[in-house]
Amino acid sequence: MQHELQGIQAFVKIAEIGCFTKASQFLHISQPALTRRIQKLEESLGATLFERSTRSVKLTTVGREFLPKARNLIDFYESSILSIKEMATHQAGVITVSCIPTAAFYFLPSVIRDYNNDYPNIRIRILEHSASDCLEAVLNGDADFGINMINITHPNIDFAPLVNEPFVLACRRDNELAKKPLVTWDDLAGLKLIGVRRSSGNRSLIDQAFEKMAWKPNWFYEVRHLSTSLGMVEAGLGVSVVPSLAMPTDEHHVLVSRPLIEPVIRRTLGLVQRRETTLSPAAEKFRELILHLWSGENSSPWIGKFTK
Repeated sequence: MQHELQGIQAFVKIAEIGCFTKASQFLHISQPALTRRIQKLEESLGATLFERSTRSVKLTTVGREFLPKARNLIDFYESSILSIKEMATHQAGVITVSCIPTAAFYFLPSVIRDYNNDYPNIRIRILEHSASDCLEAVLNGDADFGINMINITHPNIDFAPLVNEPFVLACRRDNELAKKPLVTWDDLAGLKLIGVRRSSGNRSLIDQAFEKMAWKPNWFYEVRHLSTSLGMVEAGLGVSVVPSLAMPTDEHHVLVSRPLIEPVIRRTLGLVQRRETTLSPAAEKFRELILHLWSGENSSPWIGKFTK
């Protein structure tokens, strides 16, 4: 392929200049080497491209038809190489990340800010998906990589953990449970619980934890998004169980969270990527920054503070 490309470049230059000698000087190769390139190209194409005489070089009919195609091939090659070089040096490009909503809110803003300071011309697309849709987006190649829960798995997906967090009780400050330092699941009996729908990855973790227990949470309200459940808690419609990262990062005037025990239920969030695939240099740098900033202990007040 490299030899054919050199032959096409030589063909275009000879056609433009109309002289083998001047073309060889322009390309910084000897005239015999230039002649060999054209001969190999003609052999590859199975057609003669030039009519040669001692005084002139003219394109054949095939040569005239091939010239615009050859120019397009060179333009495409050069633009592709330039694009790759820009990506390799992080000068331009687009990164697409699929993630569950809590991850989009908690993990990404500070990472994006730091990344854009170093690489301001790289655009970042965030696809907020459910856990299952996040996995599909990565598998289908719609996203370079994703941030998802470890319990949503696939044999073609690699998982790199970022943080392990507990589920906590979300309630109003004026709720009786807000006075307790620790809340048990039994304390929730008889209360109107606000939970996410059964198909949610968060809901499946809770359901699995109670699978062999006699007592089951009574989900009076079911919603699609954790943010909706928090809004209903704030409105006084009940209490909710959410991952600790879903709680407001700053002190809220109405909402508070309390550790939820007996049992403690946790979820692990991490980076998901298709196996045996290589990220673009820009996407790989972004992924490394997320791992550097968020792997290990996290700043959420309840993460790692109480055990199973």
